[in-house]
Amino acid sequence: MTNQIKIAVIGVGRWGVHLLRNFLAHPQVDVVAVVDPHPERLAAVKQQFNLDDYVVLTTQWEDLKRVPGLTGVAIATPATTHYALIKDALQNGYHVLAEKPLTLDPAECRELCQLAEQHHLILMVDHTYLFHPAVEQGQTVVQAGKLGDLRYGYATRTHLGPVRQDVDALWDLAIHDIAIFNAWLGQMPVKVQATGTVWLQGQANSEITHSPSQGLADLVWLTLTYPDGFQAYIHLCWLNADKQRRLGIVGSLGSLIFDEMLRSSPLTLLHGEFEQQGNHFIPVNQRQVVLELEPGEPLQRVCSTFVASVLNNTPSEVSSGWVGTQLVEILAALTLSLEQGGQPVFLNNCSQV
Repeated sequence: MTNQIKIAVIGVGRWGVHLLRNFLAHPQVDVVAVVDPHPERLAAVKQQFNLDDYVVLTTQWEDLKRVPGLTGVAIATPATTHYALIKDALQNGYHVLAEKPLTLDPAECRELCQLAEQHHLILMVDHTYLFHPAVEQGQTVVQAGKLGDLRYGYATRTHLGPVRQDVDALWDLAIHDIAIFNAWLGQMPVKVQATGTVWLQGQANSEITHSPSQGLADLVWLTLTYPDGFQAYIHLCWLNADKQRRLGIVGSLGSLIFDEMLRSSPLTLLHGEFEQQGNHFIPVNQRQVVLELEPGEPLQRVCSTFVASVLNNTPSEVSSGWVGTQLVEILAALTLSLEQGGQPVFLNNCSQV
C-alpha cells in the first residue's frame, strides 16, 4: 500500500478552490490535474497556488483519462452534473469525493453507491458540517443525555444570496441542518413536510407565486419528525439580509445552541429547567457554558478523511455515499411535500448506511 495518492480536482469555483487548497497542503496528496470549463479559472488557480508545470490544467474531463496513476477525483461542479461525472469516474477506477448533494435523484445515488462497492472504491460526500468540531462536540453532548428528555429542535439558515439557478433554497441550504440533526439525534426522520414561496425565479409576469412547481423557492419552512416523535423545524431563505446560521435542540434540562456566526464560541450549552411550585413553574438551575472545541478547519478534516479512506480502503462512517443517499432521499421527500403544498410525506425505507 502506498502512502501517496494522486488527485484531480474537478471544478474550481467558489468551493472547489478550497478543496484544491486543502489537497495541495496535504502531505499524502499529489494534485496532478485541475479541470474547469472556464480557462480563466484555470489560469487564476495556477497563479494563486503557483502550481507546478506538470499539473494538467484542462477544460475537458476526458483529458483526465490520460493522466497516469490517477487515484481519485474531487468533484465540485453543479449538482446536475454529478451523476454522469461520478459514474464515469468510478467506472474508470477512481475514488471519488463529491460536493453535496451526491445527486438530485435518490435512485441515481443508490446506483453510484452500489457501483463504488462493486469496484471496491471509496465514494464520499463532502458534508462539511459533519466534520465541524462544534457538530462533533454537540453530538457527544446530546447523546450523553445532558439535555434530559429531548423536546424539539430548530434551525435558521438565511442570507442575501447566493441565489442559485439550478436548485431552490431547499436543495441548496437544507442539507446542512438536516445532516446535523440526524447526527446529533442518531436517527433518520420518518415524516417530513415543507412549504415554500417563490419571488425571484417564478413564472413570467407573476410577482409572487406560492407553488414551488412554478419556480425556485426562495423561502422554505421544513418540519422533520423522527421515530421517537421529536420534531425539528427549519427556516431557509436566500433572500434575507439577516444572515443567520443557528441550530438548537431543546431538552428538559436545557438547550444546546450551535451558532456559526459566533466564531469564537459557536457551541453553547444553556442549562435550565422548571420546578413546579403549586400551579406555577419556576425556572431553576440556569447557567450558560461555552463549550471548548478542538481547533481545525472542517474542510481540511473532510479532505484528510477522504485520503485516509482511500489509503485504508475503508469508507467514511460519517459521510459515505450511503449517508449522502439518505440525505438526498429526505430532500426528495421534502420536494414532494413542497409541490403538494405542505402535505406530509413518509419515509419508511431510507437507504441503510
